[in-house]
Amino acid sequence: MSILEQVRARAIALWEHAGLMDQPITITAAPLTVEQAIGHPDGQDFPIQKGKERLMEAVFDGAKGQAFTDQVCAYQGRLADVAHMQLHTNGQRAVFVATVNAVLRSLDKAEGTIHCRDAGPRECASRIGNHLRQHYGMVKIGMAGFQPALIGALSGHFPLRVVDLDPDNIGAYRHGVCIEGGSATSSIIDWADLLLVTGTTLANDSIGLFLGVKPVLFYGTTIAGAARLMDWERYCPCST
Repeated sequence: MSILEQVRARAIALWEHAGLMDQPITITAAPLTVEQAIGHPDGQDFPIQKGKERLMEAVFDGAKGQAFTDQVCAYQGRLADVAHMQLHTNGQRAVFVATVNAVLRSLDKAEGTIHCRDAGPRECASRIGNHLRQHYGMVKIGMAGFQPALIGALSGHFPLRVVDLDPDNIGAYRHGVCIEGGSATSSIIDWADLLLVTGTTLANDSIGLFLGVKPVLFYGTTIAGAARLMDWERYCPCST
């Protein structure tokens, strides 16, 4: 069973236990604008600002959950429909993952399901750096996902390698760190003491590459609900 299917199985069990599956509750998911998603952060090279990703937002019983995706789509239906929808594309997975976040938020089973805004990414990056120093020491960090504020906060303080799938980022340097492509993933995992992984890997179905080989710390709102369901370690201090 894939990682995503394991998350689905646990989510459905929780939703059925809570008696939600047959309730006529509508879930909507729609892409947010850049300003709605992250406000006006420092810098202009976040993936969402460059149009590489969009933030999907699901609403369930007044609670919101989000997921980053490179495939924009909108969805409206019952929770039971989302629970059993196909998960073949990044857009489908983003709808499902955002829904998991919203429903778990509504049940007080997850927190930090809404992305930080404005100065939040810079503050988040600083706090993640402090968290890593306090809990892991001076480890070699293999980072999955292009998050410029986080790269800036970690470079110069930790041995750091970064892997990303966007061809426009690969080979570029950010804060003195070369952004490596997907073909370097195995090398980075072997090299690192700790994997710092974006939760977007759940929505794009690459998460299995990083689990079970090295200690993993997830960051970001996308994986908020799944991290609670699967007991994965996540640190996302400025999300709400």
